[in-house]
Amino acid sequence: MTKKPKLSFWQIWNLSFGFLGVQFGFALQNANVSRILSNLGADPNNLSLFWLAAPIMGLIVQPIVGGASDHTWNRLGRRFPYILGGAIISVLAMFFMPNSAIVTAIMPPLVFGAIMMALMDGSFNVTFQPFRSLVSDMLPEEQKNVGYSIQSFLINVGSVLGSVLPYILTNWFGVNNTAAEGHVPDSVIWSFYIGGAVLMLTVLVTIFTTKEYTPEQMKEFATENNEEKSQSENKSEGLISLIKNAPKIMWQLAVVQFFAWFALYLMWTYTTSAVAQHYWGTEISDTKSEAFNEAGNWVGIIFGAYGVFAALFALCMPKLIKLFSRKIVYAAALACGGLGFISMIIFTDPNMLIISMIGIGIAWAAILALPFAILSSSLPQEKTGVYLGIFNFTVSVPQIVSGLVGGVILKYAFNSQSIKILVLCGVSMILGSIFALTLKDKQNQESEKSK
Repeated sequence: MTKKPKLSFWQIWNLSFGFLGVQFGFALQNANVSRILSNLGADPNNLSLFWLAAPIMGLIVQPIVGGASDHTWNRLGRRFPYILGGAIISVLAMFFMPNSAIVTAIMPPLVFGAIMMALMDGSFNVTFQPFRSLVSDMLPEEQKNVGYSIQSFLINVGSVLGSVLPYILTNWFGVNNTAAEGHVPDSVIWSFYIGGAVLMLTVLVTIFTTKEYTPEQMKEFATENNEEKSQSENKSEGLISLIKNAPKIMWQLAVVQFFAWFALYLMWTYTTSAVAQHYWGTEISDTKSEAFNEAGNWVGIIFGAYGVFAALFALCMPKLIKLFSRKIVYAAALACGGLGFISMIIFTDPNMLIISMIGIGIAWAAILALPFAILSSSLPQEKTGVYLGIFNFTVSVPQIVSGLVGGVILKYAFNSQSIKILVLCGVSMILGSIFALTLKDKQNQESEKSK
């Protein structure tokens, strides 16, 4: 057996470059979907129910795509057919969602907007999953930390660009930031057009600059997972069997993931209303006012800010991991995120929220990279896709729980004061940090044996 060759920096960069565009679109969704649905008439107390479309799609799509891509090989490659197909559908959904008002004669715009949100998130998931597997496919074990860190960096560059685009179009180019009732502002519509174009172009860069290994080459490569491989060869396992035989580290990570993604879902759903209420003094139902839309643009800026801080931290992660360990860096990052969330209720000037975003950005960078780096070290190569797809349960399930209880907590426990939801996010992140310290990371165990 031969070992996978090391890739150059630019080869690793191109490997994940398409993820920049996918995250560009995802960031536009995160920062603007609540705003779009509110403009179309959604009750702010029920926004978390609309957002359930995202994790449900992830729960369904990623295991299917992961398993299918493990056994695919055609002229495009192994993972690329799914990456390209998902990108095309994403672009179409990004065009139609902010234009939901055009279907008034066929169905209520809010219903069409919710359908387009589900389609957009489903197609994002089709593209996300193969990109995660691609890093594991192409890189030797010693480059995986770097590979996932570069992927995290590119994801956050895309996140920054997508988050700030409506603000830039409004304040630099004078694009209209308000709209009549039942319609979406031009600044948001044009942002989605631009985001779709960036998504497609970056995905094409990855496809044209990266050559996937053939099935024959993959069989020849030695991995650090020979024990798992020998046990899993010649087995055709169903989903239940795969879950039962999953490495223990996946279940340990699942606990950490629950608290992290429970918080992130609430952040994406309620930050706009929290900032509008706490800093602009609007009512939770006052979604048509200029103040609410100004707050919406500012949320785009602070989401962009946490993307900047995440990108910078992603560059530091490989060195920090060498100094400490993956689980220590992971735990510390989540703790920083928790403190960032809690600080948002303390500040009175919205400009100070940039400080809050430092901690949230650090946590986000770690969440995007370290669980996948830790898990991939314990996976058999021939089942990487399906296991990373199953691992998405740990992303989707906490978001579904968050969506089901978020509106109830906001209305009855917090008296519709959205800023308190962000404090709950902080507590959840800190709990995740505590559980991260209990992880049994294979890399840590092997380094301890070698001492």
